[in-house]
Amino acid sequence: MKALVYQGSNDVRVENVPEPTLQQDDDIVLRVTSTAICGSDLHLYRGSMPATEPGDIFGHEFMGIVEEAGPAVTSVKKGDRVVVPFVIACGSCFFCQHSLYAACEATNPNEGAALNKKSIPAPAALFGFSHMYGGIPGGQAEYVRVPNANAGPYAIPDGMDDEQVLFMSDILPTGYQAVLNAGVTKGSSLAIFGAGPVGLMSAACARMEGAEQIIMVDNQQYRLDFAQKTYGVETLNFDQVEDVAEAIIQMSEGRRGVDAVIDAVGYEAKGHGGKMPAMNNFEVESSDIALHQCMAAVRRGGSISIPGVYAGAVNGFLIGDFFDKGLTMKGGQTHVHDYLPTLMEAIDQGRLKPEAIISHRMKLDQAAEAYRLFDAKEDDCRKIVLTP
Repeated sequence: MKALVYQGSNDVRVENVPEPTLQQDDDIVLRVTSTAICGSDLHLYRGSMPATEPGDIFGHEFMGIVEEAGPAVTSVKKGDRVVVPFVIACGSCFFCQHSLYAACEATNPNEGAALNKKSIPAPAALFGFSHMYGGIPGGQAEYVRVPNANAGPYAIPDGMDDEQVLFMSDILPTGYQAVLNAGVTKGSSLAIFGAGPVGLMSAACARMEGAEQIIMVDNQQYRLDFAQKTYGVETLNFDQVEDVAEAIIQMSEGRRGVDAVIDAVGYEAKGHGGKMPAMNNFEVESSDIALHQCMAAVRRGGSISIPGVYAGAVNGFLIGDFFDKGLTMKGGQTHVHDYLPTLMEAIDQGRLKPEAIISHRMKLDQAAEAYRLFDAKEDDCRKIVLTP
């Protein structure tokens, strides 16, 4: 079969690789009908995520048709059309029982990214990501093995096309969890740092939850223009503003800061240097990182939500500001499974239209060029969907 294979920094290729097979009784093999490139795939592509190895198959946003099902699979059957959460959860451990699927302690045999984890098990494995998270082959391929199939794949109703539901695999529930973690309710004010796919999905979900004021921060004007037109946000281009946090404060009611901030960028934000250091020396050298701007822009007693990927340590973290302002901060991988029924209903009712962000539709054979295009932000690229 054909699959997108990592060979090294900025070097991915579509190659012929062996088709996956059932390995456990609760596996399925999926014929992929649609997959997408995620912003976090770019961490891998750039070589900035440790434990990414040549030969790895990328892709954690995908859906398709069940081709084979192991004898213990009861939740889906051959021929079913499903979308697959990027988090691989067992469905029965302590964390899964508490709907904390990204913390599943049964699917990742590797170490995870925590530096001071002690004896606590690693979090859940992820499709198509670093070997810190299991090194499970991803879905930017013609076929993919899906383990723990009784807990993951979500059946799609007839009448809904791939593009409506594909992003339920990651960026839509990630944006939704970010909004819930931020405590957004009717009348809330919110700033979102990063107008990439997760930032855009956060804006869509915040509108659905009744946010009154949304301020989007980025330096890609075409993305800001899209967000303004599609979600009615106010925009700040940080290349054109001397002090983003101060600008947000001036735009907020009473000039007290916004109720909540979402950091949808993470450690590769401008000012971070763009490359994660070695595993034994996790530091991010920056005194003006996006996270500090978030802390400055939010009102006292406000919330900071972090769906953007961080790892290791951030030097100069302003813990005193965090305490002085009485802030709440939540982050982490997305508990995708918990949100799928709610999001499916919202899509079916027309309250969410995640497919609006798609800017490019390409074939799997073109995946290497698609990565280059997305990474370079060329041709007003927002989101690329690949089909076999």
